[in-house]
Amino acid sequence: MSNQNKQIFLIPVMLCFFCMGFVDLVGIASNYVKEDLGLTDSVANVFPSLVFFWFLIFSVPTGILMNKIGRKNTVLLSLVVTVVSLVIPLFGNSFGIMLVAFSLLGIGNAFMQTSINPLAMLIIGDKNLASTLTFGQFVKAIASFLAPYLAMWGATQAMPTFGYDWRVLFLVYFVVGVLSTILLWITPIYEDMDSKKSVEKSVVSEFTDCLRLLGKPIVLLSFLAIVCHVGIDVGTNTTAPKLLMERVGMPLNEAAFATSLYFIFRTIGALTGSFFLRVLKTRWFFIICITCMALSMVGMFFGTEQWELYVAIALVGYGNSNVFSMAFSEALLTVPEKQNEVSGLMIMGLFGGTIFPLIMGFASDAVGQAGAVAVMAIGVIYLFTFIPQVKH
Repeated sequence: MSNQNKQIFLIPVMLCFFCMGFVDLVGIASNYVKEDLGLTDSVANVFPSLVFFWFLIFSVPTGILMNKIGRKNTVLLSLVVTVVSLVIPLFGNSFGIMLVAFSLLGIGNAFMQTSINPLAMLIIGDKNLASTLTFGQFVKAIASFLAPYLAMWGATQAMPTFGYDWRVLFLVYFVVGVLSTILLWITPIYEDMDSKKSVEKSVVSEFTDCLRLLGKPIVLLSFLAIVCHVGIDVGTNTTAPKLLMERVGMPLNEAAFATSLYFIFRTIGALTGSFFLRVLKTRWFFIICITCMALSMVGMFFGTEQWELYVAIALVGYGNSNVFSMAFSEALLTVPEKQNEVSGLMIMGLFGGTIFPLIMGFASDAVGQAGAVAVMAIGVIYLFTFIPQVKH
């Protein structure tokens, strides 16, 4: 495949990365659903928890499905499920409708997270894969930090034109999702069937194989690190606006900027992290990242001024941006003969996005948002204990 064809074929793949970022709308959306329906934090946090629950169920089966129907078809399936999840809220915002929509959004994203990177590798090859995937994460982050702005715009200005309030966010992303599906569908991507068959005959990640690997300490500890990373990520995404509303008295439409701020600094962290990981030892950079997160927890727990909370949110965004890649690579490099199984297990660790918000919801109902921050702080404490495991 020529370089020009590779660049053209990567356009729909990059749009798919953008669609992968739709999952992060759940943070700001759950805040608007909470306000619309008058929910408690513990009930509202069911929505982000439900989205990430499906990674536990579908991450490994998606890898097996990909071997059977191909990488492109698996990504197309993920896009179709995602598009359906985005159109459902346009018909209403009842509790049941939102439960179905967020469930399908999580299922579609589990399919996509598992299959999009192998599809990109099929097109670009090994040579520029790392830089391509890094750029894909940057594109994904654009969708993540645009979501709160679209929701704010919808809540304040979109109703007369589009007939929707903050849910215009779903309409905009629905259009992008349909466009991405069509572009990928018409893009000719060759997949070697013999190669796929050889993969099927080799080691295939199954639940039993993955769970057996938890007996290896580094795999278990890396898995728990990813659980904490994703829990803090989803927790901050959901809690940041609530902190500003509780401590500073901001209305939701203004406090929603906190979610965008978090993703802006996550994006900056991802872009600069690739440089620092080349010039610093991984352990030292990991320590820097976790220190940023610890300072952030202190700021969010005690901060009462707007600037203090903004600094804290920026710090956790930057610090948490590279934890996944460092924990993931540590497990892969330590158990290189079981990369398929390790990869499936690490993706299952995204289930942390279910556990943390549920506990945080009960904690914040009991003692305010400081309770939610305390739950995230436990995750940061665990990441400090993971430092000795970072050796590569």
